[in-house]
Amino acid sequence: MSITMTDIISIIRNIIDICLVWLIIYFILNNLKNNVKLTLLFKGVFFILLLAIVSDICGFVTIGVLLDYIIQWGPIALIVVFQPEIRNILEQLGRSQLLGRHKVLTVDERERMVYEMVNAIDYLRKDKIGALMVIERDISLGNYIDKAKKIYADLTSDLLIAIFYEGNPLHDGGVIIQGDRITCAGAVFPTSSSPKINKRLGTRHRAALGLAEETDAICIVVSEETGRISIALKGELLYNLTLDDVRMLLIDELKPKQDIEIEEEVEEDKDEESI
Repeated sequence: MSITMTDIISIIRNIIDICLVWLIIYFILNNLKNNVKLTLLFKGVFFILLLAIVSDICGFVTIGVLLDYIIQWGPIALIVVFQPEIRNILEQLGRSQLLGRHKVLTVDERERMVYEMVNAIDYLRKDKIGALMVIERDISLGNYIDKAKKIYADLTSDLLIAIFYEGNPLHDGGVIIQGDRITCAGAVFPTSSSPKINKRLGTRHRAALGLAEETDAICIVVSEETGRISIALKGELLYNLTLDDVRMLLIDELKPKQDIEIEEEVEEDKDEESI
């Protein structure tokens, strides 16, 4: 049985087709992992489909009719309700951040960045100066940067303190940090509507949590009322942290993925040797 050129082209076409499908699946799962709202949406859709299968097998007529209407009109409702999330995903497709952070920091750069940020946070908390600092990671924050005041300056504690000083017109917004540079100030973020957040917390905390629910950014908040430090990360708000907590969390979260994988492999090897 001979293989013709047409067969080879067909095989190549099928391989490319499968690779594109897996690329789309990977992108969707990657965004689901970093977006709390999309995760809840995915769980809801999965539950409805599972319920539809069960009702079909068991012959439940009423619930079956209701689920048919939901499945028929649900996509339109989802597009309307989750329009901002869908728009953000489509915007990310055209950005260079699709394949990761624009710059992988060296160990020295990470240590200097953490040192400068911790010094600024220490000053701000002692003087009870409100602040919101956001560190961009794999998911691009370009749509927020575009609407903010551009700075593009090296990250220093003095500059962070000056930005959030009460007399500065940009102190009410957030600062976005890319790599080891301050990209912009005065950024405005979506506020969280989560019922779990303490009602006593203000707009900065809700904005930090709202951004952490939609992206993988690290959002650091200093309360202007109490001087307490909070960090919103992966859809959760860590409240009333110490400076050491902040320092260790930043060092850990800013590690490149390759370093984290190597550390995990080393720990696994140690566990196997101990056994």
